[in-house]
Order: sequence, then C-alpha cells, then structure tokens
Amino acid sequence: MSNTASVKENKGLSPAALLAAGAFFMEFLDGTVIATALPDMAKSFGVEAVALNIGISAYLITLAVLIPASGWIADRFGARKVFALALAIFTLASVFCGLANSVNSFVAMRVLQGVGGALMVPVGRLAVLRTTPKHQLITAIATLTWPALVAPIIGPPLGGFITSFASWRWIFFINVPLGIIAILLALRIIPDLREEERRPFDLPGFLATAVAMVSLVYAMEAFGAEHNERWLPFALLALGALTFGFALRHFRRAKWPMIRLDALKVPTFRVTMYGGSLFRASISAVPFLLPLLFQVGFGMDPFHSGLLVLAVFVGNLTIKPATTPLIRWLGFKKLLLINGALNVLALLACAFLTPHTPIWLTLLILYLGGVFRSIQFTGVSTLAFADVPSPQMSYANTLFSTATQLAVGLGITLGAIGIRLGEKVSPMLGLNEIPGIHFRMAFVFIALICLLGMFDTFQLTRNAGSSVSKKG
Repeated sequence: MSNTASVKENKGLSPAALLAAGAFFMEFLDGTVIATALPDMAKSFGVEAVALNIGISAYLITLAVLIPASGWIADRFGARKVFALALAIFTLASVFCGLANSVNSFVAMRVLQGVGGALMVPVGRLAVLRTTPKHQLITAIATLTWPALVAPIIGPPLGGFITSFASWRWIFFINVPLGIIAILLALRIIPDLREEERRPFDLPGFLATAVAMVSLVYAMEAFGAEHNERWLPFALLALGALTFGFALRHFRRAKWPMIRLDALKVPTFRVTMYGGSLFRASISAVPFLLPLLFQVGFGMDPFHSGLLVLAVFVGNLTIKPATTPLIRWLGFKKLLLINGALNVLALLACAFLTPHTPIWLTLLILYLGGVFRSIQFTGVSTLAFADVPSPQMSYANTLFSTATQLAVGLGITLGAIGIRLGEKVSPMLGLNEIPGIHFRMAFVFIALICLLGMFDTFQLTRNAGSSVSKKG
C-alpha cells in the first residue's frame, strides 16, 4: 500500500483526521438540519410537509446502498481522489438542492448528495485509520465521532434559525464555500492510499446488499409510520432478511467479496458490531424523541425546546478532552460497562421529566446524558478497530459504516415504535392524562434497548483493546 509508512511516522493528530471530521460534520449536519425547515420547503413546492419526508428517506437509502461499495472504490482509485470527488459531488448537489423548485427535483438532488455522502464518510475514516498509529487511535476516533454526536443535536435549531431569518435555501448554499475549501485541502492533505492488488467488483454481492439495505431501511420507515399497509413492513423485512442472508452466504464463498467478514472473528470488532449497534440505535433515538417530548408533550415552542436540547451538545463537547485519559485509566471493558450503565440511567431519567421539572435539573440530566453518550460512542468506535489487522481495515471499515448507517435508521424507528407502545400501554395503566407520557415511556423502551446492548461487553477480556489504550 502506497504512502503509508511515511505517514505513520507523523506525531500528533493528523491534519487528515481534522479535515475528515470537518467534512463529516458538514455531511451529518445536512442530514438533520432540514427537519425544522420542512414546512417552509413544502410551501415553496406547493405540497404538504409530510410529502418531503421522501427527501430524507431517499438520502438515507442512497447511503445504505452505496456505502458497501465505498471500500472497493477507494482501494481502486485512491482515497485522495475519491474523497475529493465525494466532496465535489456533495457540494454540487447542495447547490441544486437550494435551487430546486419541485419535490421531484429536490429528491433527485438529495439522492446525488447521498452518493457524495456515501463515499465521503467511509473513505475519509479509512484514510485516517490506515495512517494513524495504534497509540493515537483513540484521539483520532474521538475527532471523527464528534460530528455524529453534535450534528443531530444542533441541526434542528440551526435549521430553524436559518429558515426564520433567511431562507431554507441557505441551508444548502452555506455548504458551497465550506465544500470548496474542503476539496482544496483534501487534495493537499489526504494521503493517496490504495490497494496495489486489483480486485474485481463484486456485482452479485453489491446487488444483493443493495436490495437488502433498501428493503431493511424502508421497512424501518414503514414500521415507524402511522399509516401504512400492515403487510408492507413485514414483506419488506422478509425480503431484506432473505437477500441479506444470501449476501452473507455469498461473501463467505466468493473469492473477491465486496465485504469480507473476517473482521467478525476479531472479538473486539464483533462486540462493537452486535451490542455496539444496539447502543448506536438507542442514542440515535434521543435527538428524535427530545424535541417531541418538549414540544408535543410539554407544549414548548421550538426555540426553547432547541435551547434545552443544546445541553446534550454541551455535554458531548466538554467531555471530549477527558475521554482518552478515561479509556487509558479504566480500560475499555470497565469503562464501557460503567459508562453504559450510566447511559441507561440517563435515558431513564428523561422518562421522569415533567413540565414542572426545574430547568436547572432538566439541563443537568441532558448535559450528563450528553457526557455519557459521548464517552460510550468514542469508546465503542475506537475499540472496533483496535485489533483489526491493517490488511482487513478496508473491509472492516465498510462493514462498520454499513452497520452504523442501519443503526441510525433503526434508532429513529425504535423511537417511533416506543411512542406507539406508550400510546397503547398508558391507557391500560391509567396514565393517559400525564403530560408527555407516550414520549416518556418511549425513553424507557430505548433505555431497555441500550441495556440489552451492554451484555456483549461482558465477553471482552480485561485487557481488550490494550494496543490502543496504552500510551505510545
């Protein structure tokens, strides 16, 4: 592999990690910032706001379909070229999204944005993983994970601010100068890593994975929807399961599979894929549930609701400098168990919030939730690649990225299912008159999901991930 050795000698956090994190933030923010702008966008297009949900779904499905191919594309054409091209596609699509005058043109450009995003995140992470020494991996991963934590929290209030004081079109136009700067930096900073060995494109694996991803993501959307044909989500789930099973069988037998499953033999990677995916799903539901609890459940306006949710972001941010010392002090297993339990308690605490809870106590609960969420997210993401051999990094990264994308979709669906369970259970318990009870019971539901995800952590050895947790 070219250009790797010289890069590994660099000291400190690489500029590539900072650039990748900045690009990730732009991509993640774009996925969440339009939520509060949908009503204004719908007026511009002359449709109901619910009709624009397809713009979010189309983006999500495009990511799910193309992420598995990102590893092969980066290995064939080089990380630098692919990352810069991804930024260019994303930036150009942003311009066209801002200029869109109909639902169809907007959805088409969101799909194009999804193409850029599908290449940007996995390829950027892969470039950083391959050029970062093991002892610096915690810091690098912490840098790469903050966009995924921060963007869903600040996206909705930022979208509301831009829409209120300018126009929803500026949500997309602000990406243009940022994208141009990122492209120029990428051509200078991102190493031109590629595999020397040319492997053929796995078309059967790609098609099977594409059908599986589309079916599973759309099934999640259908389960969370209020009105749908009852058979549809189950039919999609069955189709997704069948094609996913075929894909797994194909990947184990093919000579040049799109995704190698060898990394699942690494205990630390396997734990973060199974239990870690449940954790990522549970925390993905939080930015979805909190605004609903405050606005629909407690009757707050969007501005004050957004200010409260920002406490989660402050918690994410302030704990970052302490995350690496904590991992090195406690080790991965002890940290993930202790902090995982604190995560569950923070989610349960949200279920006990009421319209009369003192503001300071609400802010404290959300702040601590952000702290625990950030530590766990960084710990799980770092441990995933701690023991993966360098030759398997591309395949492991592709597998991890695909699982993460599905977990995000699953999290929102679990939040919606939790609300619907709350609607059915609360009358049976005589709690239907309590403000926000449906949303509060949804927090109990996702807290149980988070708890379930912790059980895999017990399989870790005491010194799991020590290659990255010890000081270099």
